[in-house]
Amino acid sequence: MENLPLKGKVAFVTGAASKRGIGHSVVLRLARDGADIVAVSRSMVSKSLFPGDEDWEGLKSVVKEVESLGRRAIAVEAHVEDYNEVNAAVEKAVEELGKIDILVNCAGIRGPVNEPIIDFNEKDWYDVFRVNVLGAFNVSKAVARQMIKQGGGGKIVHIVSLAAKVPTPGSAIYNSSKAAQLMMVKILALELAPYNIDVYAVNPGAIATNFRDEYFERLSREKGVPTEKLREEEWKKVASQIPKGRLGRPEEVAELVSFLVSEKAEYLTGAVIDITGGIIA
Repeated sequence: MENLPLKGKVAFVTGAASKRGIGHSVVLRLARDGADIVAVSRSMVSKSLFPGDEDWEGLKSVVKEVESLGRRAIAVEAHVEDYNEVNAAVEKAVEELGKIDILVNCAGIRGPVNEPIIDFNEKDWYDVFRVNVLGAFNVSKAVARQMIKQGGGGKIVHIVSLAAKVPTPGSAIYNSSKAAQLMMVKILALELAPYNIDVYAVNPGAIATNFRDEYFERLSREKGVPTEKLREEEWKKVASQIPKGRLGRPEEVAELVSFLVSEKAEYLTGAVIDITGGIIA
């Protein structure tokens, strides 16, 4: 007998186009749990520098994977920093799948890496905050309004970051944006509790994704060293500082999200959960 705790549910997942991203893993986990999927990304195809990813078709591939699991899926292009686009995505989701029961916001950008505050420019600041903070606000607002209209409660999970709690020299913009996002999520949990909408924040530590591809690509050009070699060296260094001795996997974050959006986690609303391999300890 199939165990499908999310059968009949519809999950709206942003940041879903990257093959090696947390959003993609979340989509597959929730689909295996029985949910139909609205896969959202700023573009249909998300580039990856990992060898073997050349044929990845982004949201098109995601939809095929979900359908192969026996679930329904639609792909929607939307920039989370644009409320009109987000609201249109919500309307399309409801039109085609009937409702939205779950929101998992995985959309985010890294911005400059290893740059001191005195070298940042305003554009970098605005770009990161528009996606990570304004974007989180937009998707929360649009989906929460729909959930309230439906009247059946709901689940909202924001993928934030350990960076929201731990200051990192050279990463002021990203850390600050994630700290702002985290506070917004906490307030959202308080405001939506009367509507039976549960809200959670998940703070991943070092996870093996292609989130920092742009950084490694730039470093590769500057140093004349292959991207793969730079990534391997960086991950080895980071892993040595983690009690578990390795980076986390996107699938492990997705397993946590699967639990949070289930009925088992209802009294956890407002929780901020770190998934870091022990590094936060």
